[in-house]
Amino acid sequence: LPEEDRRMISGYIINKFRGDVSLFDDGIRAVEGFTGWPCFGVVPWLKAAARLPAEDSVVLERLSRTGRGALKVAVPVLSRIANFDDLDPLSAEPEVDLVFVRPGERLPADAGLVVLPGSKSTIGDLADLRAQGWDRDLEAHVRRGGRIIGLCGGYQMLGRVVRDPLGIEGSEREIAGLGLLDIETEMAPEKTVRNSAAWSVPYDVPLEGYEIHLGVTSGNDCARPFVTIDERADGAVSADGRVAGTYLHGLFGADAYRQKLLESFGIAGSRESYRARVDAALDEVAAELEAVLDRDWLNRLLQG
Repeated sequence: LPEEDRRMISGYIINKFRGDVSLFDDGIRAVEGFTGWPCFGVVPWLKAAARLPAEDSVVLERLSRTGRGALKVAVPVLSRIANFDDLDPLSAEPEVDLVFVRPGERLPADAGLVVLPGSKSTIGDLADLRAQGWDRDLEAHVRRGGRIIGLCGGYQMLGRVVRDPLGIEGSEREIAGLGLLDIETEMAPEKTVRNSAAWSVPYDVPLEGYEIHLGVTSGNDCARPFVTIDERADGAVSADGRVAGTYLHGLFGADAYRQKLLESFGIAGSRESYRARVDAALDEVAAELEAVLDRDWLNRLLQG
């Protein structure tokens, strides 16, 4: 490391250690001898961390189909997928089979619900979606009576057109949407970033989440908003109610909404609080860290 970076380091922690920690004593002495830095603790493999939202989309490569749930929910893995932890509360439901569909695969014909996730580039991912043939799969899904929910970028894709007159996302200035909602979106330089209190219009239950998006969406289907966010209408629902979209992230993390959604598919749902589940996992991680990290160092860190 450059010397200026080395001066900022006061010590190190070994992470995800498996087995007898004492077997690494020689390793600690070797690292300390080479760097001059003290070891502030050896953290074991934390099982509770698996119950926390993933930080990186690489985790999607390790997910596999379970084939167990009464309701199959399909999620196309867009090349620039974003905020995919929106789906974590559904994956925690024992009666839901959450299937991440990778490039080269077809959207499963037996899916009851397809969720179009967020995207870091709506226009680019919409073009890729068509290249995979998923647009035809979505049309067939709706004809069979299936339902679709689009989140943020996925919501924008469901409309008739996405325009980018200022070239914010790239050189492509306009692209035809999937045409499953009577809406259109125009990208704008102002980015919306905020925590939001919201309400589900179809199910009349509270929601809580956040917005982080570019673009303004309007059209006839917006007259049927999917949610209200801070008392303003957001999203759109098709006339037959099968296709809907919203800019709100965290939709499925609302226990009352998730319960109502699953009931609409004939599933009782677990009734377990997703946020309480995450909080419990964080408490377990914190307790383990407190047990293995150097207390003097930890106290100095917390005291600034």
